[in-house]
Amino acid sequence: MTDKTLKETARTTMEWGEVEKYIKQAANAFETYRLCPKSRRVNFLRQIAREIDAIRADLVETSHRETHLPEGRLNGEIDRTINQIHLFATMLEEGSWVNAIIDTANPQRTPVPKPDIRQMQLPIGPVCVFGASNFPFAFSVAGGDTISALAAGCPVLYKAHSAHPETSVLVSGCIERAAGQMNMPNGIFAALVVTREVSVQVITHPSVTAVAFTGSFSGGKALYDAAVRRPVPIPVYAEMGSINPVFLLPDRLKHHADATAAGLVASNTMGAGQFCTNPGLMVMLQSPETEQFLAAYGKQLAEQTCHTMLTPGIYGAYSAGIKHLKSIGELHILAEGKKDKLLSDTAVPIAFRVSGTDFLRNSALRDEYFGPASIHVIAEDNAELLEIANMLDGQLTAGVWCTDDDIESFSPLFRILERKAGRLMINGAPTGVEVCHAMVHGGPFPATTDARSTSVGTQAIYRFTRPVSFQNYPEKLLPVELRGDNGSDIWRKVDGELTKKSL
Repeated sequence: MTDKTLKETARTTMEWGEVEKYIKQAANAFETYRLCPKSRRVNFLRQIAREIDAIRADLVETSHRETHLPEGRLNGEIDRTINQIHLFATMLEEGSWVNAIIDTANPQRTPVPKPDIRQMQLPIGPVCVFGASNFPFAFSVAGGDTISALAAGCPVLYKAHSAHPETSVLVSGCIERAAGQMNMPNGIFAALVVTREVSVQVITHPSVTAVAFTGSFSGGKALYDAAVRRPVPIPVYAEMGSINPVFLLPDRLKHHADATAAGLVASNTMGAGQFCTNPGLMVMLQSPETEQFLAAYGKQLAEQTCHTMLTPGIYGAYSAGIKHLKSIGELHILAEGKKDKLLSDTAVPIAFRVSGTDFLRNSALRDEYFGPASIHVIAEDNAELLEIANMLDGQLTAGVWCTDDDIESFSPLFRILERKAGRLMINGAPTGVEVCHAMVHGGPFPATTDARSTSVGTQAIYRFTRPVSFQNYPEKLLPVELRGDNGSDIWRKVDGELTKKSL
């Protein structure tokens, strides 16, 4: 594809008639794809990974030009995307993810016989995925939402993001080529270049069964509201942001103030602060050790510069947000970083400090300011620190920097935070989301629209499946995973016990 063709394709907005054709193709593809043997799905996913790696240089060059993200970061993100695909493929190969449960019959049970009941997860249908602005690979076209849906057996309708349209076209081509080479049904994947209004039409189409979204609160909430107003409501798994509170306890600051400051400054300014897990709120107790930490944080932040932000719109929103914060009388600037005068739309890192009392009074201080900004709250005593923890909204992450002595002294804090976030950390920065089986990248509203789910890690697949029970079904009608011989050789729960044995 020539540069001219790439740019034209990336910016050609589709009419509704064309979009509806893709939706109908996805619905037809589902009936075939959901019945594909797992080996075909595995080969399809692995081929997507190979296609992405084959054009890595073009992807990095294009994405760097569109997003301004450093080439090293983009290469790392491609590695993460490829590894994520292989993780799902490996999970499909092992097979136990279907959660097969078998309760065998007991015809002699009284007063009524017990029927044979078997359960497993089945795919739900075509899924509409909205990619993220800040991750052109790992949370975009072939990112976790798309791959977990395809792994589940669901076709994907992907709404391309305007922040990196040409990158989206290139990665879409990788999926389309893989689908062709693996003889996947027509309609298994389509990239849609559409307006916001048409996006709403897509998710309200009766053939679409779920939505995955990563972005702003306003965008995610609008999609959620539209989806629940449908005649047949569908789930919307929207990740909408977070201020990711970090609590800095006194014994930790007494012994490690400088190191703690260094870790949090690096996390807050990484990628120009354009991470949904950016530590935007730090809470600590009034003390000489806290002042030492704040001095170290301010000194290190003052030396930081950031690269150009993802889009002029994101830069404009960040600048307006910081202007608003500077107008709040209770806030005091702790430190500001440096402006890169050679680049446009570069965010200036900034940190504010505020008393716990004033923080509790002003709800605007609990909003997300997407970029390298942080608010440092100085609580008067333990009770006020716990009050701050209690009044926080739902978050993607919550962290505590502490020692063993701190854990003993602040045990109620940890119980509070269990109710507030999807991922809890000790002595670690929230940026850097590990892709693994145990990860939860989600949290209570307004961080996400469904705190029971995750958009990172293998558990993400369950957003696009549902449990189905088969009662007194003949063997030949059962899915292979539920048949008596256990030909798939997977772990199953049979009469309450995990086993790989045949019935």
